[in-house]
Amino acid sequence: MKRLSCVAFALAALLQLQPPVFGQNPAGTFPRLEPAPIALEYFQRGVQSNGFSWEDLAEISIWASGGNGSALQRIHALAASIPASAGFPATERERAEFILTYLHRNVFRAYSLLQTRVDTVFLNGRFNCVSSAVLYMILCKSVGINVSGVKTIDHAFVMVHIGGEDIDVETTSIHGFDPGNRREFHDEFGRVTGFAYVPAQNYHDRQTISPIELVSLIMSNRIAELETARRFSEAVPLAVDRAALLAGIAGGSDPGTRTGSSTPFFEDPRNDLMNRLFNYGVFLLNSGREEETLRWAAIASSVYPDETRWQEFVMAAVNNRLQRLVRAGQIAQARDFLNSHGPELSPANYAELDSLLVDTELLHAANNIRSAADGDTVAAAIVEVRLNGRIDEGRAAELLTFAVQRTAAALSAAPGRDWLAAIDYIENAIARFGPNREWEQALQTYRHNRAADFHNRFAAAWNRRSFDEARHILDEGLAEFPDNRQLLSNKDRVNRHLAQSGAR
Repeated sequence: MKRLSCVAFALAALLQLQPPVFGQNPAGTFPRLEPAPIALEYFQRGVQSNGFSWEDLAEISIWASGGNGSALQRIHALAASIPASAGFPATERERAEFILTYLHRNVFRAYSLLQTRVDTVFLNGRFNCVSSAVLYMILCKSVGINVSGVKTIDHAFVMVHIGGEDIDVETTSIHGFDPGNRREFHDEFGRVTGFAYVPAQNYHDRQTISPIELVSLIMSNRIAELETARRFSEAVPLAVDRAALLAGIAGGSDPGTRTGSSTPFFEDPRNDLMNRLFNYGVFLLNSGREEETLRWAAIASSVYPDETRWQEFVMAAVNNRLQRLVRAGQIAQARDFLNSHGPELSPANYAELDSLLVDTELLHAANNIRSAADGDTVAAAIVEVRLNGRIDEGRAAELLTFAVQRTAAALSAAPGRDWLAAIDYIENAIARFGPNREWEQALQTYRHNRAADFHNRFAAAWNRRSFDEARHILDEGLAEFPDNRQLLSNKDRVNRHLAQSGAR
């Protein structure tokens, strides 16, 4: 998950999640996939109450931050002390501005881009747009002020709804109340945070969100931090809990509540969760742990199905392992691996990998041809897979051409350079499979080599003055190659020798 400045991702309402049927996770090998009971409890609170009270939001914000009860007590103490403060205004507008000023004077100390946790605000006073907006929102709701969140591409702030008016509040600045009308805000906000305020009229560049969605941004940023640190296994259960929490927001009464559709700034929480599942799987895959990757896919897909994406993922994992085995020369092991994981692949994906592996197997077998019997076996296998469609016609023709040539080369490399065996093998292949230009060219070469062999044997015998032996070799060669120029030249030489001998 990419962190977008102080806000990672905010999400639209989740398509209603049903309680999942959980897959087995042997000995805690993989991240938790079931929502924490407290996440489901919070989900139910939102459903039953048609929204969340400020007390709910306070409790959920500390849980989302990974904090404890002491921070929650601090929020409750603030909710009690602010209305009791000297000069607490009578009107809602003034109260909303008073709360912002109070927080900056008594709680907030320094802006910190990545400090998204509400509990940490109470430890060191550091805050970012999310943690400050959530705390401000809760305290506004505690005094009866209606509040929504606002999300831009990389930032978050608050909008209060007072007397039919919607007023923006940039909570990272003490001057952030109604920022469009505050000159001092613009200088201070840009200097402190580096963000630009998006006015309400620029509705294409901002998105109103519900209070619980604003709280959920705490979890989004924590997930982004974990994935940036490559702690993908820890990000998964946090995303699971966040999705379960947001499953209850559809149809709520809070302003800004939506009904489960993604927006330009919010991703469907279910899709966001799926991305976390795949990111963890890719981490395993990139670590060369394909078996674990496939076990993870089997477990996670049974809980959170997505046929297309999981199939792509399984395909990648099986393909990666096959490539590693093939590169190591472990062809038989690659076949065993593909067969064992065949049921996890779609028929089309299995056929694609099977075709690639069949090609590798046949090429490996062809490269290891040592005899005519080996060549016949490989040729028969090529014909079989071509007929049953496991490789296409073009590739089958290429492999068959190579296998026949490889066999002929092996035969001709035998002791004594058995060119005739190579010639016979190619001629039989042409008779069986039809014309082939490469075989014809090879055949010419082998015939030339065999004719040259007759010539060399003839010349050796002739030079030894073994004339009868030489004539016998020549006759044998001409019987096989009657038009060979070299052998015909040798015949002329013999005839001249006989003529000279007769004259004497």
